[in-house]
Amino acid sequence: MAPLPAASQRLRLLARTAGRLARTDDLDSVLGPVLRDIGAGTGLERVSLGLLDAAGTQIVLEAAHGLTPGEVRRGRYRAGEGVIGRVVLPPDAGGSLEPVVVRSIRADPHFVDRTGALDEGVDRGLVCVPVVEEGAVVAVLSAYRRAVDAHALPDDARMLRAVGSMLRPAVRRARAQRTGAALGSVRPTAILGSSRPMRSVFDLIGQVAVGPTTVLVTGESGTGKELVAEAIHDHSDRRGQPFVAVNCAALPEGVIESELFGHERGAFTGALQQRKGRFELAHRGTLFLDEVGDLSHTNQIKLLRVLQERQFERLGGNTPVKVDVRVIAATSRDLDEMVEDGSFRADLFYRLAVFPIRLPPLRERTGDITLLADHFVERFNRAHGRSVQRISTNAIDLLVAYHWPGNVRELENCIERAVLLARDGVLQGHHFPPSLQTGDATGTRPSGDLQSRLAAFEREIILDALKSNRGNRAAAARDLGLTERVMGLRVKAYGIDARRFR
Repeated sequence: MAPLPAASQRLRLLARTAGRLARTDDLDSVLGPVLRDIGAGTGLERVSLGLLDAAGTQIVLEAAHGLTPGEVRRGRYRAGEGVIGRVVLPPDAGGSLEPVVVRSIRADPHFVDRTGALDEGVDRGLVCVPVVEEGAVVAVLSAYRRAVDAHALPDDARMLRAVGSMLRPAVRRARAQRTGAALGSVRPTAILGSSRPMRSVFDLIGQVAVGPTTVLVTGESGTGKELVAEAIHDHSDRRGQPFVAVNCAALPEGVIESELFGHERGAFTGALQQRKGRFELAHRGTLFLDEVGDLSHTNQIKLLRVLQERQFERLGGNTPVKVDVRVIAATSRDLDEMVEDGSFRADLFYRLAVFPIRLPPLRERTGDITLLADHFVERFNRAHGRSVQRISTNAIDLLVAYHWPGNVRELENCIERAVLLARDGVLQGHHFPPSLQTGDATGTRPSGDLQSRLAAFEREIILDALKSNRGNRAAAARDLGLTERVMGLRVKAYGIDARRFR
């Protein structure tokens, strides 16, 4: 059991929080570190902040320390629902604008377990602190402590109230931004990301979703272009109609016309009956043309005609077929360059690029790597029956430093491999492919001899021990069976700053 924090520790935590917020009032960049500081400095578990939505009807978890991305996504409470939902009620509806302390969530009749706080079979106490702006609750800070230590929760409530007051300007700014963009921004559930580049993408999706506008999604392979197309369809007025996807690069040249426009019986050998093409199948819905840059000149002309006239003839037929289809195209190729060299028609390019959306490669959104990695760990734990609990510091450093030429798809594959290799519930750096660990990927090619490899492994173990003990070198030394002197020498030799884990 971790020792309960003394008043001096809480004061140091408040000073550190004030220092962070003095540097920025951007909630997305400061919230994660503040919540981690609270958990590491006090022993509180599952520390989270929820924001009241623009309609004022529900609290939605914004970020958390000690929760998986999936648990954060499930953290939604209607006003008045559960302990957290009751905190946001105004005084005239039974609220008090005061912190709420629950000493046993198992015994409390109002507790709603959205995030799995009871799944581990451990009873916990809960403290919920409202963040109040002009007499109304705009956010809720909440945290858990083991029920045996629930007597410390009133002190925790006072500390969290001070933290909430410090966070108020950042919360105000974030809510103003999101309320102002409420009609022009979406948060697709299938696309993970909170970095600035991805927020820009979400804004563009929200702006173009409603209406028939043709969209061109560009980006490197593996960035999730089809997910963007699906998000546009799901947030459009066509969401109840078909979403039909076709990969133009995967179809042989001789069958693309038949696949897109269909054919009549007897149009060619083997055409035994009439067949509808993808355009007809997507009638009143959305057609997603992936890798449109791989179309031949002949098929580019045919596609241009459909976009202009909204009708076509099936292969082997002469009866016009009218369709109402929204087209979303995507490519990993540079269409501007292809137009310049004549390999892609300029008129088709301008028809497709009515509303362009560029997806950033993963190396331009490194702030999302940990979020994505946690999500994939959770997914592959379920898929393969594993129980990986966390990713070591050294492994996170490797993930962030790597340049990810295969983008999110490559990260997904790396995490699946690591989950299958892990045996102690922790993903270590050596569980990842060699490309993440060598100079080929990072520009720091090692000598590769036995001594350097052993040193790298030793450094990883020491880093993990320091992280587990919150930077306490003496405790880390005891865990590893070392003397404090030897630990000090190792930390100095490897240039490790233990203070980063406090």
